[in-house]
Amino acid sequence: MRINKYLSTMGYCSRREADRLIEQGVVCIDGQKAVPGSKISGGEIVTVGGKIIGRADDAAKVKKVVLAVNKPRGVVCTTTDNDRAPNIVDFVDYPERVYPVGRLDKDSEGLILMTNDGDLVNEILKASNFHEKEYEVEVDKPLTEAALKKMREGMYLKELDKSTRPCDVERTGARTFNIVLTQGLNRQIRRMCAECGYEVVKLKRIRIMGVRLGSVKEGKWKKINPEWLN
Repeated sequence: MRINKYLSTMGYCSRREADRLIEQGVVCIDGQKAVPGSKISGGEIVTVGGKIIGRADDAAKVKKVVLAVNKPRGVVCTTTDNDRAPNIVDFVDYPERVYPVGRLDKDSEGLILMTNDGDLVNEILKASNFHEKEYEVEVDKPLTEAALKKMREGMYLKELDKSTRPCDVERTGARTFNIVLTQGLNRQIRRMCAECGYEVVKLKRIRIMGVRLGSVKEGKWKKINPEWLN
């Protein structure tokens, strides 16, 4: 097993983050610094920053966990406190190490998945898979049909130098709408609204693929079956 897959299987971090840690030289196998592509096969001891993660053969014993969390505003979806705000890992305080699948920005709320399954993280975050994420949005003034049409058809975002994919947008009130995205550009909905002359007042994610936020109360979580993500 490659060392990056081991770290994701153990629920330490995603494979992408593991690759960064390996490049930084903080991952060791039996006391020797790991390099990209390093493999483990038996009883080797793996450490990150001097902290023991486990033996190589511990990966086979890990049970997969997926949580659906209702993230409140003000909590950041990182595994550190660099943002000087509560991070989602400490906030959930799950007895096993789990980490967020993607991001939901500090000022947004709603559904965020957390897991110890690095393969699942890679599958969901891969933009080419066109996985759906649905949001409830409220803006600062009445919406025009022209603005909704512009968002549906896709638009160029100058700040990112990228164009958004066509998406489903449904008006739910004078200043509210639901939107379903199949990509995850940085602060995408807020940027789309700004491009149309609006400021987002409230942004809540209510669905990721086949998982809905449903009755999960703010700040709470529930275990889900990974098959629900199909």
